[in-house]
Amino acid sequence: MEFFEVLRKRRSVRRFQDRPVPRELVEKLLEAAFLSPSSFNKRPWHFIVVDDGEKLKALSKAKLGASGLATAPLAIVVTADEGRSDVWVEDASIAAEHIQLAAFDLGLSSFWVQIRNRMHGEGKTAEDYVRELLGIPENYRVLCIVGVGYPAEKKPLRGDEIFEWEKVSLNRFGEPWKRS
Repeated sequence: MEFFEVLRKRRSVRRFQDRPVPRELVEKLLEAAFLSPSSFNKRPWHFIVVDDGEKLKALSKAKLGASGLATAPLAIVVTADEGRSDVWVEDASIAAEHIQLAAFDLGLSSFWVQIRNRMHGEGKTAEDYVRELLGIPENYRVLCIVGVGYPAEKKPLRGDEIFEWEKVSLNRFGEPWKRS
């Protein structure tokens, strides 16, 4: 698929078919993550592939908005060693986005579940919940979970209304960008 077609057509999907993602596709998703750039090539990330149904159901309870993980056949938990890079959030975010774009290109759908700075419940962060569930060491931070699978819902295509040209300035904030 052509790159801009992927960007235009990819949508977040939170309901999936009861169909496993083949291992070779999972490895392609991980390859896409490994191909992402990182500051000074420090590559602080660590990815946890979850395909166990019970663990996916438990992950779906990590925070409000994570329930789609209960129907996902696959999740990739994106973590990073914060001691390895002070821009681990950016590095891990780029890797997670690469996973999502690759998933769509491979005929899969995905969605992002923000974990960092979110709450699981009273007195417990979503990050601590996921860390305990998956045995993640303290020096690793949990950025997000990417749910992946074959879509069980179809989203409408985006139109040109997504282009908010008024939010683009030229050389100075507020100086309008004039389209060619």
